[in-house]
Amino acid sequence: MASDNTLIHKRIRVRIPKDYHQEPVISRLVSDYGLIVNITAAILGANAVGDGWFDLELQGTKEQIQNGLTYLHDLELEVWDDTKIANW
Repeated sequence: MASDNTLIHKRIRVRIPKDYHQEPVISRLVSDYGLIVNITAAILGANAVGDGWFDLELQGTKEQIQNGLTYLHDLELEVWDDTKIANW
């Protein structure tokens, strides 16, 4: 069984609505939750007029990742994890 400080990886896809474009959502995953975030793909509308989709690889402890995911859910963002999207 992994210790509490073991770093794990989690792949997610998150939709950032246009209303959140001025909010540092991904930056807060790093600064507030201590996660390492790698953006592996992104789709943004021209001049950021539409929703954005980000494929992210999160690295952190199990607790850090859970807290970061809770933050995204508290913002009511659509989040898919790697168990739901195998072919992305």
